[in-house]
Amino acid sequence: MTLGAAKVSKTHSFMTVSLIELWERFGYYGMQALIVYFMVQRLGFDDSRANLVWSACAALIYVSPAIGGWVGDKILGTKRTMLLGAGVLSVGYALMTVPTENTWFLFGALGVIVVGNGLFKPNAGNLVRKIYEGDDSKIDSAFTIYYMAVNVGSTFSMLLTPWIKDYVNATYGNEFGWHAAFAVCCVGLLVGLGNYAIMRKTVSEYGSEPDSRPVDKSKLAIVLAVAAASVVLSAVILEYQTVARIFVYAAGIAVLAIFAHLIRSSEVSERAGLIAALVLTVQTVFFFVFYQQMSTSLALFALRNVDWEFNVLGMHLWTWSPAQFQALNPIWIMVLSPVLAWTYSWAGRNNKDFSIAGKFALGFAVVAVGFFIYGFAGQFAVEGKTSSWIMIWGYGSYSLGELLVSGLGLAMIARYVPARMGGFMMGAYFVASGISQYLGGVVANFASVPEDIKDPLQTLPIYTSLFNKLGIAAVVCTLIALAVLPLMRRLTETHHSHNGNGHDDSAAAALSDVKTEQ
Repeated sequence: MTLGAAKVSKTHSFMTVSLIELWERFGYYGMQALIVYFMVQRLGFDDSRANLVWSACAALIYVSPAIGGWVGDKILGTKRTMLLGAGVLSVGYALMTVPTENTWFLFGALGVIVVGNGLFKPNAGNLVRKIYEGDDSKIDSAFTIYYMAVNVGSTFSMLLTPWIKDYVNATYGNEFGWHAAFAVCCVGLLVGLGNYAIMRKTVSEYGSEPDSRPVDKSKLAIVLAVAAASVVLSAVILEYQTVARIFVYAAGIAVLAIFAHLIRSSEVSERAGLIAALVLTVQTVFFFVFYQQMSTSLALFALRNVDWEFNVLGMHLWTWSPAQFQALNPIWIMVLSPVLAWTYSWAGRNNKDFSIAGKFALGFAVVAVGFFIYGFAGQFAVEGKTSSWIMIWGYGSYSLGELLVSGLGLAMIARYVPARMGGFMMGAYFVASGISQYLGGVVANFASVPEDIKDPLQTLPIYTSLFNKLGIAAVVCTLIALAVLPLMRRLTETHHSHNGNGHDDSAAAALSDVKTEQ
């Protein structure tokens, strides 16, 4: 095979995985845009319960890949586990289309989504890594494009599902619009699976060792049985908040224990990289506390205290649905990603680039600016309703911070962690992120609005007080990130010297500074 043919083959393989990822994210973010509103407006949950239920679910969604990555690496194979996860996810979204107000039914459907995500997410990312294994710069570029697929899928679904909900409810005068919107999420997964079936030959050369063998039906049966039990366990965790807290905190202890064991038992040449990965993972945990506000406190703020009309120079252009404001995040990501990619390439060519750890510090500073913008919303409010421009510029700062912090997650694992630990460590990274998702819900509850308060003038200071405090917290995170820069520099130099890799950990193509995990 010629070099050119090899490149085409890798490109086609990568596009196959990226497209199924795009449709999976379409389903997930379409559901996320509505889920807190669904619990508050349709099921009558108070803010506190809705925030914690969704945050516990988000935590489980992030924790579950720790097991799914191992299943893909060792039991069923990376590709098979990814496809099984996509199928399970489609069932979960299909269950959410059933028009019932039974909370156990909702928690069961969310449990199915948790399990499906756990099987799908780490194996899709790991398959991308396997396609470009051994080429750091290509991994960087691949995760950049992969991340764009995430944001294309999430943008369309976050704009579409709220519109479908509103349209169907207005047309038929009932609450079926919620379930029609969830049905669109299911269709997205089915389209993704159909697309993969057409293009599956392009990834025939890639996967983990079990992919090369026939399916072991007994092992498949065990995986399905454990998956069913996990659905039940997830539903219980979502129903009982005490169980959720115990589970999340136990997961945190487990992640630290895993890192400690791997660092202690690793080769000397691997140790510096693992310690660097641990430091950056801890910082990412702090970021996700801020990130979780998008679907909790910021979502409810948009519902109660934001003018949904979008005006330019006094002219009305369109009216937002409050859930659609969440689409500003992926829109800004797609606008800013090429700018950062060019900036990193220019800095790399001119030896002016700075490290991943430095980007973390800058990212937290920008996140702080974003939350201070939200905090100043009251200065632009009329009768308790602030301008939609507050959301636009706040999300812009927030999203730039996300690119600089969260965006480095899986690429950081790919760069610092030995390949033999790749799938497992990606799972451990997701667990750490999940813990902070739950903590983000706990933080969002500082802005829980009592059910008897309906006046926007009363709810506005509740939200702006939280956002200002989050801005201050992000400033503290910035200072901590700056303080550990010397340590990170020493660890990176040691890692590179042991692995014969002299380039900086953020050179040239480093818009692997992109999230693929959300």
